Amino acid sequence: MKIATWNVNSIRTRLEHVVDWLNQNSVDVLCLQETKVVDADFPVKPFEDTGYNLYKYGQKSYNGVALISRKPLDNVSTGFQGILPDIETNWDDQKRVITGILEGVRIVNLYVPNGSAIGSEKYEYKLKWLKILQTYLSIVLEKSPDICMCGDFNIALEDRDIHENSRNKNHIMASDAERQALRDILDLGFADAFRKFTTEGENYSWWDYRAASFPRNKGWRIDHHYLTPELYQKAKSCTIDVAPRKLTKPSDHTPVIVEF
Repeated sequence: MKIATWNVNSIRTRLEHVVDWLNQNSVDVLCLQETKVVDADFPVKPFEDTGYNLYKYGQKSYNGVALISRKPLDNVSTGFQGILPDIETNWDDQKRVITGILEGVRIVNLYVPNGSAIGSEKYEYKLKWLKILQTYLSIVLEKSPDICMCGDFNIALEDRDIHENSRNKNHIMASDAERQALRDILDLGFADAFRKFTTEGENYSWWDYRAASFPRNKGWRIDHHYLTPELYQKAKSCTIDVAPRKLTKPSDHTPVIVEF
């Protein structure tokens, strides 16, 4: 099974890129983040015409996640409330979570808040959101022991996941509190698929549009696949496909693919 994650930074803007990529890459599921479109306006037909099933959870101009699958998915749910029915409804105002099961593997597709700046209201929101995610996953694990949790985490877990010029503890997406929140989640029983195969730094999935960051490879690895133990043992590869980042008007992120 191959599962890809890709923050497309607007599915309507990047539609041709995504469809072309799917036609050139045989993946079973493509997990999209930052689709930036309400469900009624999501461009469904291009994917259905090529035989894909589409599950979406979006909002206007911001956020949004989707699952694009060759085979139908089971037990699809959106938001935290699908698993945590007693949670305050405002935690699902931002469309950031979608999950479904394919051949016994639960795929959890996430768009973690950015946090804006350390100490800001958005930063505190991010930390609280990650705590809720931890509770959400602890419940999901009781029913689905085989999980691929993937998406744009907006966190570089280690210094080797960041280009050298941005390695400081006061940088959003790399603060101690953010990293610890993610480690607490991973302690539930998840391991980084990419690091099973690649230990070196300078492997990134996001590059700022500014300052020629991509050609200079001044990036961050913030798009991840985290696997539960049995899937981690079965993992054959986890790769970053930089080709879409070289296109005209690309997303600032590029796909990351895991195979097991």
